[in-house]
Amino acid sequence: MTDRALVVVRAGALTTVQDRGRPGHAHLGVPRSGALDAPAAALVNRLVGNPPDAAVLETTLDGCALRPRSTVTVAVAGAPCPVTVGGRPAAWGGPVVVPAGVVLEVGRAVAGVRSYVAVNGGVAVEPVLGSRSTDLLSGLGPAPLTDGAVLTLGAAAGPHARVDVAPQPSPPAELVLRVTPGPRDDWFTPRAVRDLTARTYRVSSASNRIGLRTEGPALERARPGELPSEGMVLGAVQVPPDGRPVIFLADHPTTGGYPVVAVVRAADLPAAAQAVPGTPVRFVAVRRR
Repeated sequence: MTDRALVVVRAGALTTVQDRGRPGHAHLGVPRSGALDAPAAALVNRLVGNPPDAAVLETTLDGCALRPRSTVTVAVAGAPCPVTVGGRPAAWGGPVVVPAGVVLEVGRAVAGVRSYVAVNGGVAVEPVLGSRSTDLLSGLGPAPLTDGAVLTLGAAAGPHARVDVAPQPSPPAELVLRVTPGPRDDWFTPRAVRDLTARTYRVSSASNRIGLRTEGPALERARPGELPSEGMVLGAVQVPPDGRPVIFLADHPTTGGYPVVAVVRAADLPAAAQAVPGTPVRFVAVRRR
């Protein structure tokens, strides 16, 4: 019987299993989770012939190294990075065959933050609440990868794509986020509300899968105190006491007591997954649909 598994040779700074997430459980305090750059995760699945809900690996900054126990087809996309198979250069953004026992090395991102690795058949860890995603906030799903771990793979679902390299958007030189007014924008002075869309922020190095933190002008409150905890959504722009906006990403808490000044359009959030620290952030006001 074929041994469909991957051995983790090098786990990297933070490599997690992700799929399309577990929506519909916010009332239980469970966020959606899932791949931060969903289009990149969907692309690598298409490249290896997986269904769109197959689980992939999401790396952070310095990639990972994997050794399959049987011959597999893989694809790496998202943040551009060097890819080697057995020490020889291989395609980034296209399907690659990795023989049994040969190491696939996903290198350090040369731009962006998160690369995605799909293997034909998908990563077949046990699902929790309908998803195989790692949720760093709640601790649901598999733990982040560690050196020496073994990941079971599912059965190959179909042939890989007949392309050499698939086109992909570049990581953002400037992160432009379209926002609609939040439910608590009246907690801020009119000047602060104007400043949100008139001033430039930068991505903070303290950002993670829970939220993208910003550095820049503090937003002035119009009233003191804090709110009772209330529901939070993906893309909420919450403002903690230091006044610097935080954009909630996939592993965000489902409730919070800091006021939400705006909400980012969901279509703009994948770019946030690839914005390196120091990237300029500009909020653009748009009308509610």
